[in-house]
Amino acid sequence: MIVAEEVLTPDGEIMGMFLRETIPSGISVAETISQIRTQGGLVCIPHPFDRFRPSAIKGRVMAEIADQIDIIEVFNARTLPYQNMNRPKNFAREHNLPQSAGSDAHTLSEVGNAYVEMPEFNGRDDFIKSLAQGGICGKRTSPLIHFVSLGNRIKKKVRK
Repeated sequence: MIVAEEVLTPDGEIMGMFLRETIPSGISVAETISQIRTQGGLVCIPHPFDRFRPSAIKGRVMAEIADQIDIIEVFNARTLPYQNMNRPKNFAREHNLPQSAGSDAHTLSEVGNAYVEMPEFNGRDDFIKSLAQGGICGKRTSPLIHFVSLGNRIKKKVRK
């Protein structure tokens, strides 16, 4: 099991992997990366460049932190079409970064929609080596699933 957390910064989400402690939301990108590194964790950028997600880190910040990124998600099952879907892959290749995938599941039916088939690994460093040998697999979630998520958020607010 890999203990990980998506941390929301003012510029978007950063995932810390192999963490021992929680990292607070709302701190800067630089401080988030520093706290991940202090724990010996890996810095992963989920759904980068996604122009429909306010939580996605965009071009300027990605360029600024490129040398501090360990992993970049190049396939996210919930990413909506109508944008450059190759931009994360191109960035990964340009910066020689291991590529990952994520289901970004908000419902049970979405679990496993995107994943990486990779050799077994033992620990943080071995994970990076295995990920570099892995292959991205999966399928896109129907864009209609976003209406289900919206409905769930509304229900949650009404209950409060």
